[in-house]
Amino acid sequence: MNQKVKNNQHKLLFVCLGNICRSPAAEGVMKEIVAKAGAENQYIIDSAGIGSWHVGQLPDVRMRQHGAARGYLFNSHARQFTPSDFDAFDSIFVMDQNNFHDVTSKARSKEDAEKVKFLANFLQDHPLAHEIPDPYYGESSDFDYALDLIEDACQSLFKKLQKNG
Repeated sequence: MNQKVKNNQHKLLFVCLGNICRSPAAEGVMKEIVAKAGAENQYIIDSAGIGSWHVGQLPDVRMRQHGAARGYLFNSHARQFTPSDFDAFDSIFVMDQNNFHDVTSKARSKEDAEKVKFLANFLQDHPLAHEIPDPYYGESSDFDYALDLIEDACQSLFKKLQKNG
């Protein structure tokens, strides 16, 4: 996974349906992992949603509360994914099969489509999970589970990116 670009930064985008639960959580978790490693200058990290319903909003209050309980600050504002994101980012990590279909359907080339990956492919401690399920219509435990998966995948992704330079 050689995702370095000319300016020696990894440019990562996390995408979910509305950009108020999973993708801003992944953005916040990854930013915290990167900050703790002192590698902020090596990364550009953002998130986006498939739909425009929540553009400009903070993440869902429940996700912010669950994140805060783990020491994270999820404070990005929702935005919608656009085809120009293929130009701005080296890797685009989606949360589920629907997100994958929606993002790859906007790809303008094979190179664009190859940037899209499942965040769940980086899970180490949850081998049975193949997606990061949307907790939006769920209960408190669903937000915890989504965060468990996001933390696991982001830790693994960070280690892989650091190893590969």
